[in-house]
Amino acid sequence: MQATLTSFLDENKQFIQQELHMVLNKLDIPKSLKESMLYSIEAGGKKLRPILLIASFDAYGKDKQKIVAPAMALEMIHTYSLIHDDLPAMDDDDIRRGKPTNHIVFNEATAILAGDALLTYSFDLLATDPRLTDEQKIFLISELSKASGPKGMVAGQMLDMEAENKKVSLEQLERIHALKTGELIRFAIKSGAYIGNATETQLTHLDEFAYYLGLIFQVQDDILDVTGDQAIIGKPVGSDEDNQKSTYPKLLGYEGAVEQKERYLQLAKKALYNANADSSYLMKLTDYFSARDH
Repeated sequence: MQATLTSFLDENKQFIQQELHMVLNKLDIPKSLKESMLYSIEAGGKKLRPILLIASFDAYGKDKQKIVAPAMALEMIHTYSLIHDDLPAMDDDDIRRGKPTNHIVFNEATAILAGDALLTYSFDLLATDPRLTDEQKIFLISELSKASGPKGMVAGQMLDMEAENKKVSLEQLERIHALKTGELIRFAIKSGAYIGNATETQLTHLDEFAYYLGLIFQVQDDILDVTGDQAIIGKPVGSDEDNQKSTYPKLLGYEGAVEQKERYLQLAKKALYNANADSSYLMKLTDYFSARDH
């Protein structure tokens, strides 16, 4: 019998946090660099991306140890992106997860290097993990580099910056967020299922599911920036408007954004059903993503 979603989230969040702490603490690197890396890794956060990877694996596979390195690598990439996002040259945020951002606690140069270190070490983790086959390593390194690089998250970041102070179409907004937010989510879903030995057909449907899940996550993020509680979400409310970001509420209005999220939700669930994973934690997480308050 499956545990409740709350216990699944809590147990895996703690599991990933412990693994990351242990791995990073073992590194023989300059003390200030290690402290900066650990600060952002341990600054809170829900660890949703590695948890999605675990949930996707759980729908098809058995040996959880196989996805420890991929889950950690994914969270390192995500954390690096947040450190760089918060820099004065990017979104210029002072608060992240309810705490001062990395460059505020340390300095800009150290924050940049901490992000660089987390980015590059993630691939070292994948390449040297003894629990993965060579074929799995090649797949994971290739997929993660595409998801996080110039064809994925970085491209989305660029398009997001270029869309500031501009009116964009729904199609353009979807493309921005499918890259900026969605590509790491697609990596999580696809990689977990791949290591769990899902079939090619199942992987195709899961890729479609992950696309819509990424958009659901972003719409809710945009909604929370309008209606959320800073004490709960851990960052300033209204920062998207302050930075003249292109968002779903700005384009469609609040009600329109909620309606669009519901359309994505139905499409995501249909794809999940077609992947024979509708009774997995992925279905519960889809509803969670849609209704989350932080």
